[in-house]
Amino acid sequence: MTQATEKKDVQKLQRTIVDALEDVKAQDLVVFDTEHLSSLFERVIIASGSSNRQTKALAASVRDKVRNAGFGKPRIEGEDNGEWIIVDCGPVVAHIMQPNIRQYYHLEEIWGEKPVRLKFGAPKPAAPKPKAVEKKPAAKKAAAKKAPAKSSGTKSAAKPAAKSTTKPAAKKTASSSKPVAKKAAPKKPKA
Repeated sequence: MTQATEKKDVQKLQRTIVDALEDVKAQDLVVFDTEHLSSLFERVIIASGSSNRQTKALAASVRDKVRNAGFGKPRIEGEDNGEWIIVDCGPVVAHIMQPNIRQYYHLEEIWGEKPVRLKFGAPKPAAPKPKAVEKKPAAKKAAAKKAPAKSSGTKSAAKPAAKSTTKPAAKKTASSSKPVAKKAAPKKPKA
């Protein structure tokens, strides 16, 4: 096997593992190139899961996707406990940890000299850019629509108030017109 073919295989394996972790919503996913640090593996992937159940699901997802992609069956350690699970896929090793364990051991200090830049969910970043452009004109339209709505809202609020004051006056005038007129006149200056 040539060196270029081996690198492509490592990249394919790395992408498979990252996709498997993303499918189960791994948190704080990072990949480090460790080729210069160790001859045992070329990449270290570190990800967090919020509970024992999620870390176990992340490890199972990695195991299944790696096998389905045609790579060998990975070795898994720590699945019983679920706090820190190591999935050894040969040239790529994945550490799936709960946040408190990850913070305590801080593996990024050991392996983090050369982070690998990844495009997480490659099709996903292309979609938000057009949406961001669409939101700006929509915001302007919404602002333009809100201004007339406010003015119409105050008109509609004024109309019911005028109707409510005229209806009681009409009822009082029907029963006795002279006393109501005298009472109505002093109420208007007070208001």
